[in-house]
Amino acid sequence: MTTSPERVDSREDLAAFVRSLRRSYAEDESSWENADLDSFLEALAAWIDDADGWYSNTGRELPANGD
Repeated sequence: MTTSPERVDSREDLAAFVRSLRRSYAEDESSWENADLDSFLEALAAWIDDADGWYSNTGRELPANGD
């Protein structure tokens, strides 16, 4: 299993990654820009909506199974 957002290839990987986010927040919540669940989920939805643009702006190719 992975905790890297670069390699989330399965349900288990996604669960492990989400748990790593939770640990990160618990260890230092002041380092998070979105300090509550509502703002985090809104930011996550916005990123998902604009994922094509993020990949394009960073010179990366959107994964074929990105949807």
